[in-house]
Amino acid sequence: MHFEIPADDEDRARKFYESVFGWTFQVLPEMEYSLAMTTPLDDQGIPAEPGAINGGIFRRGDMLQAPVVTIDVDDIDAALEQIGRTGGETVRGRMEVPGSGWNAYFRDSEGNVIGLWQNAGPAARLEG
Repeated sequence: MHFEIPADDEDRARKFYESVFGWTFQVLPEMEYSLAMTTPLDDQGIPAEPGAINGGIFRRGDMLQAPVVTIDVDDIDAALEQIGRTGGETVRGRMEVPGSGWNAYFRDSEGNVIGLWQNAGPAARLEG
C-alpha cells in the first residue's frame, strides 16, 4: 500500500513535507509526480520498518482532488472487474508505470476514489 497527496504547487508541497517530516522526494516531471520517501527501503525496495509506507505527491486535477490510498493487488484487471460487479466503478483504467508496474483508480460503493497498484514481477514483465 501507499498514499498519494494532491498539490496545486508540487514544489511548495515537497518543501512543506520535507520541512515538517523530513521526507525526501524523487521528482518525475514527465508524470507531474514525486515519489515521497518517508522511510528507508530494504534491498527489495520495500519499507524496512514494519507498517511503514511511502507515497507520492501529484498535480491536483479534475479526477483526483483529495488524498488517495492505494491498494496492492496481484491482478489489476481482475480487481477492476470485481469492483464493477460489486457496485464500484473504474475512474481510470490500467496505466503502465514503465519498469515498475501498473496503476488504476476506482470509485468504491461510498463514492471514495481509491488507487490500485500491480507490481511488474518477472511474469508480469513478460506479459506487459
